[in-house]
Amino acid sequence: MAQSGNHSIANSSHGHGHAHDDGHHDLEALRMMGFWIFLITDCILFGTLFATYVVLNGNTAGGPTPSELFEMPGVIAETFILLTSSFTSGLAVLCMNRGDRKGLIIWLAITALLGASFVSLEVTEFVKLVHEGAAISTSAYWSAFFTLVGTHGLHVSIGLVWMISIMIQLGRHGINSVTKRKVNIVSLYWHFLDVVWIFVFTIVYMMGVM
Repeated sequence: MAQSGNHSIANSSHGHGHAHDDGHHDLEALRMMGFWIFLITDCILFGTLFATYVVLNGNTAGGPTPSELFEMPGVIAETFILLTSSFTSGLAVLCMNRGDRKGLIIWLAITALLGASFVSLEVTEFVKLVHEGAAISTSAYWSAFFTLVGTHGLHVSIGLVWMISIMIQLGRHGINSVTKRKVNIVSLYWHFLDVVWIFVFTIVYMMGVM
């Protein structure tokens, strides 16, 4: 009878552990789904901003035009930096999949530095435009420009804070199921911002100077 009781307790304990693992996996899957919902709403947000920009394109109210003020070498540098950061973010995920915590943190740090450089260049560009007479209140066109490009820059800034917090968690807890999910999510988010920037570069800057 004692052996039977011990066997029942062991089975019960094993079943409880299995249920706990299932619950944990379900929670991780739910959080991942939440991120995809967030990404869909972000697509709608940027879609709306792009549509607004296209409608207001050319409405400069007699003020400065984009072809007069846009400096493409700086914009090309921003594009190169952000696309490179997408590549380094992919290398971080590869290190994570190999279980290389040090490599993962290093590539995330490089990605964050590149992202910070991008934001710095964008802020410099905005300041220069304002000094040259193109502020957000100058015309409908510049309102649409600053709102669209600024929203993307804000998203990159949020991504930087997010990435730094994940690096701190990796330093404390290492690579586990939670930190893995967070790294995968921030990497997807970063790739999404790169895709959005390609549209910004093409629709806003390339069309602006043509």
